[in-house]
Amino acid sequence: MANYDDLLNNAPAEEQETPQLSKEEYAEMKKAEREEIFALSDHTAMEVSADGDKFQSLLNLQARLDRYSAVNALLVLAQNPNASRLGDFNYWKQKNCSIRPGQTAISILEPHPYTKDDGSPGTGYNIKKVFDIAQVDTRRYRPPQPPRHSDRQLLSALVSKAPVTVMGVDDLPGELGAMYNPETDTISVRKGMEFPDTFRGTAQELAFADLTTGPDTQADPHFSAYCASYLLCKKYGVDTKDFSFDDAPGVFDGMDALDVKGELSQIRDVADDISGRMARQLEQQQKAAKNQGAR
Repeated sequence: MANYDDLLNNAPAEEQETPQLSKEEYAEMKKAEREEIFALSDHTAMEVSADGDKFQSLLNLQARLDRYSAVNALLVLAQNPNASRLGDFNYWKQKNCSIRPGQTAISILEPHPYTKDDGSPGTGYNIKKVFDIAQVDTRRYRPPQPPRHSDRQLLSALVSKAPVTVMGVDDLPGELGAMYNPETDTISVRKGMEFPDTFRGTAQELAFADLTTGPDTQADPHFSAYCASYLLCKKYGVDTKDFSFDDAPGVFDGMDALDVKGELSQIRDVADDISGRMARQLEQQQKAAKNQGAR
């Protein structure tokens, strides 16, 4: 008599529980999975730090997935470098989408707070399984379209409400397009430049100012500021053809994986701070335009 019992579970693989494991065995399995993911992030960090092209690929992915941590960007790069929009099974289900058959989930780390034995707060990490939009049947889903902004709107949002003074000047030393002066807490920007040069230089000096005056001050933040400017340009569609990361291996030379991930986190965080301020200014611009149009 034929047996069809194996066909009676159609739950997605990611939702099925591991059968017949004791509590201790399950905990040990999850610990091994976390250690494997941590090792993958370390390995990928060292890879990108030793290769300028791979480093730029990481920045490209981080710009697309700007809400994700630097460590999770490393993990996504190692597993699905072309990813552009991620969600777990339930996320895509809520969007009326289904995971295509045969897709392999991307493992990332999800932090969760807990209380240590001494009563102090701590942060642990669980593995979260996500899928890229390219792995999903999206026939019943219309992704939100990002708003379009003019060059003037982007530059205005970049400098408005900035924590330092930004001013146009007729001349700067050498071929500098922008320069931060910590003594006056002022960024001077050369007048008459094309928009990409103006945006790129101003963004870099804003990041530089942040990295030299914040709680995590760097001894030499020029490279990190340069990378943060690149992230902002990629996010807002500003030309990036003049960027080069050939010197990345020299910057990271001698660092271990933890140090590299720390640098990547600072780059991501300072770009996110500036981008968040820009987003608020752009939203205010849109509201003001709508209110004026309604009159």
